[in-house]
Amino acid sequence: MTRRALLSATTTVTALSAAKPIRAAVLGTGHAHAAGKITALQQMKGVELVGVCETDPHRRPLGAAFSGLRWMSEEELLSDSSISLVAVESTMAENLAHAEKAVAAGKFVHLDKAPGTDSKRLERLLIEAGRKGLVVQMGYQWRYHPVLRAAVEAGRKGWLGHVYMVRATINQALRPEQRAPLAAFKGGMMFELGCHLIDRIVDLLGEPKRITARCHHHSPIPDDLADNTFALFEFDKAMAEVYVAAQQPNGNAYRTFEILGTNGTFVVQPFSPYRGYTDLREAAGPYPKGKHDIALPPDTHPVFTPDFEDMAAIMRGEKRPDYSVAHDLAVQRTLLSACGYVS
Repeated sequence: MTRRALLSATTTVTALSAAKPIRAAVLGTGHAHAAGKITALQQMKGVELVGVCETDPHRRPLGAAFSGLRWMSEEELLSDSSISLVAVESTMAENLAHAEKAVAAGKFVHLDKAPGTDSKRLERLLIEAGRKGLVVQMGYQWRYHPVLRAAVEAGRKGWLGHVYMVRATINQALRPEQRAPLAAFKGGMMFELGCHLIDRIVDLLGEPKRITARCHHHSPIPDDLADNTFALFEFDKAMAEVYVAAQQPNGNAYRTFEILGTNGTFVVQPFSPYRGYTDLREAAGPYPKGKHDIALPPDTHPVFTPDFEDMAAIMRGEKRPDYSVAHDLAVQRTLLSACGYVS
């Protein structure tokens, strides 16, 4: 089978029994999402968190999420055939290597973002997982955000008319010690947080034809982090712009995803709590003419529960993955290009 055929094929998942809990483990704790993923796995029905592996004992974090955990060696985790799901929460420099080990050991993998800086290596991992009847789920958490999902749906189904522009921003003020690990990556904040927005844009508009990016260090903090970043993505009949900085106080309140179409606009702001609005020239789909506010009640589950609920359903054969290998690779190529890794 050719590589093109492999990428377009649907993975036949080796389904697990719905009668037994999914036994899961976490590999690595260096990622900013590690504590949240552990909490989500601990509280999920139908999932048993067996343990956590951190190969660097000096990096084992403290805090409520890590209290009472069983700490495992890498060998224990990978050789335990009863563990079927591994959440890779390593640093971004380590996560691809850890995901490769987990797939080689026959595990389904939740791979946190961003999945390294080598798109060819990621491609080999995804193809190998599919060959084994496994799935590698990317840790782009906004895939499961209800208002962002509704916005992408409105754009896809034509309720906004012809979509000609997407504008998105996701800023955060970082402390000096938080910035240092990110400075090792080209693109800096575009790589760290822009990846989430790029994933949503590619889901809506596909892979861009041309990318123009500017990733600069503009803060007075004496490090090399690209902390003021912008990228313009051009498609056949649309554009998208992503802006990410590390300097905006209360940045979470200003996170925005805005889809503009010839019939109107869908704005998501902020991401948490779940808020947004449509403003349409003519009623379309479930949305009325004019401005219509969207405010959903807060989810009482841990923030990453939807990721793992989706993965559990895939593992039990109840559904197919929503995102293809081709999509995940298009996101990775787009991200790396915006960050200056490829021309």
